[in-house]
Amino acid sequence: MRTYCIYGILIYLAAINVAAFFLYGIDKWKARHDKWRITEVCLLSVALLGGSFGAFLGMKVWHHKTKHNKFRFGLPAILILHLAAVLAAGYYYYFVN
Repeated sequence: MRTYCIYGILIYLAAINVAAFFLYGIDKWKARHDKWRITEVCLLSVALLGGSFGAFLGMKVWHHKTKHNKFRFGLPAILILHLAAVLAAGYYYYFVN
């Protein structure tokens, strides 16, 4: 039972990180073509919901939002918090439980 829960979490994290990566690419494309943009709140929300690695990678690969302080400092901070949560969960799973 516990293994299925872990697989579900891993599938969710993979999906939201892929989505975050492509959201940054789509928003960059829209910025270059003067199209209706994806809001900054949406981009940051996807990162907060677990897509911080994909968002950070998308920011670097697409060179998008790299000069905005809330993205330059906010995304790495969210990523560090998510990594700390994963390490804590891994520690609990392997050593405490």
